[in-house]
Amino acid sequence: MKSSVVLNRKHPPHGLSDRFALGLTRLLRFIADAFFARRYGHRAVVLETIAAVPGMVGSTLQHLKVLRHMSDDHGWIRTLMDEAENERMHLLTFIEIARPTRFERWLIILAQGVFYNFFFLLYLISPRTAHRVVGYFEEEAVVSYTEFLAEVEAGNRENVPAPQRAIEYWNLPPDARLSDVIIAVRDDEAGHRDVNHGFADQLARQ
Repeated sequence: MKSSVVLNRKHPPHGLSDRFALGLTRLLRFIADAFFARRYGHRAVVLETIAAVPGMVGSTLQHLKVLRHMSDDHGWIRTLMDEAENERMHLLTFIEIARPTRFERWLIILAQGVFYNFFFLLYLISPRTAHRVVGYFEEEAVVSYTEFLAEVEAGNRENVPAPQRAIEYWNLPPDARLSDVIIAVRDDEAGHRDVNHGFADQLARQ
């Protein structure tokens, strides 16, 4: 299975908002690298519980905004809800591949609580910055999944059969393997990257 999207696309930062978003992303990437190292399956499980937050927060606040303004959302709400659902499917898939430890489950509860409230406040203050943060997060997700794929293809990680859930969700062949799942998930992340950078660009022009 080959990737169907542009993987190495990067958004150069413009202005303080973008530099803040990129700096935050680099800090969190450093923390994730230090904690998980090359345990990519466990990294995916924990981080996907965080990745599913922005879409739901953004769709909720956009929904309230259009109700207040009595205006059209131009498809933003559905797009963000679909993003949240897609990230949740990533989580459910990788749980079948890498079971989180008890400590990681506690970490998920803590990280989700902190990140949800942080992102909610950030979106209230600056939706543009919030979407740029997600865009940069997704750039890093593409990098992480590319590294994960390289480990599998090099034989350093067993290329186990794809979970049935993944086969059905991404319409993979019946004999699909972990490498096929990683490629499908990576393509999703690249799509979220482009959508969120696009939303941030639209907000910057307003």
